[in-house]
Amino acid sequence: MRRGTVAAVTATTVIGAGAAAVAAGRYAGDVALKPSPGHPFPGDSRLTVHSAAGDRIALTRSLVSLRPGTYGLSGAGCHAVVGPVVHGGPHPADAVVRRLERVTHGTLRPGARMRLTPQVHIGNPHDTLGITCADVDIPGELGALPAWFVPGARDTWVIAVHGIGTTREHPMVVLPFLHHHRFPVLVLSYRNDPGAPRTADGIHHLGETEWRDLDAAIRYAVRYGARRVVLYGWSAGATMALRAAVNSALGHRVSGLVLDSPVLDRDATVRALAAARRIPRALLPLAVRAAEGHTGLPVDRPADAVDPEELDVPVLLFHGPEDLLAPWDASRRFAARRPELITLQPVPHAPHAAMWNAAPDRYEETLRRFLTPLM
Repeated sequence: MRRGTVAAVTATTVIGAGAAAVAAGRYAGDVALKPSPGHPFPGDSRLTVHSAAGDRIALTRSLVSLRPGTYGLSGAGCHAVVGPVVHGGPHPADAVVRRLERVTHGTLRPGARMRLTPQVHIGNPHDTLGITCADVDIPGELGALPAWFVPGARDTWVIAVHGIGTTREHPMVVLPFLHHHRFPVLVLSYRNDPGAPRTADGIHHLGETEWRDLDAAIRYAVRYGARRVVLYGWSAGATMALRAAVNSALGHRVSGLVLDSPVLDRDATVRALAAARRIPRALLPLAVRAAEGHTGLPVDRPADAVDPEELDVPVLLFHGPEDLLAPWDASRRFAARRPELITLQPVPHAPHAAMWNAAPDRYEETLRRFLTPLM
């Protein structure tokens, strides 16, 4: 074979391999970043229902089923709410008994495969919690953003925004608390959520573009009477809150931030999402590089979400050392940069975005102390 022909074949092979790697990376990045409520997070596993009777449910014994606190229990055609582990009663050695608070949808059957989820409630605040609310549309740059508005007497509004893998039903865990303290609350759906405008790529940008929908919610709140707003976000919703606080033209109206399990290290979160969705290990670096391209961030820019030096309002940050999706160390470093402004509240034994679930009473007392000066 002539030297030129050999070189051409080699080049074609290299180009073909490179194109395949790029395509594989794009696929992996898309899988990691597609909004997908109900898909597992790292460390999330299915539990088998052994039995369910009265106010008790027996589940597969594991570290997941032994988690303290209150969770949703979700499976095909069924949703329930389970409370703490019940100790002392008879049960099989391979099972854990928890308090069964209620079955909200479907029927719990022995053998059903279910997941614990931080999303406790399904439905809307009125039907689920008995809290008056209105369906509103917030004008966003891509179109109308559906939201729930819960009225309250104060002129400080709370704008709540969910994160990866959940919907606006997730923030309902704190609605009774906020309603009791008379805060008006906007619970926001944003781009690529069910019922919200879709982007051309249909993927989550981990707050890099989504924050503009939160900015639209701030404008809406101010237009309808808010003098100040507290931004309250979970997971990538917390990242949106950080970006809105430093980038919004109405940032001066933001009086505080509540961040639950914030995504502060983009690359680590993309790797964890891709791994949880069974992307082969060899493709994880390519998934991260593809995600950098998707989100529009240059590869030489640090993966951290926001420089804490840019913040000028108090921040309450809930996070757990056992979070496998958004690294705890990133939150610890973030808080250490501005200890006079950022209060880090560690929550042990809690998976991602489940800080309230692990210890509801302690969580709400910490929240009360933080919000009282901002009322």
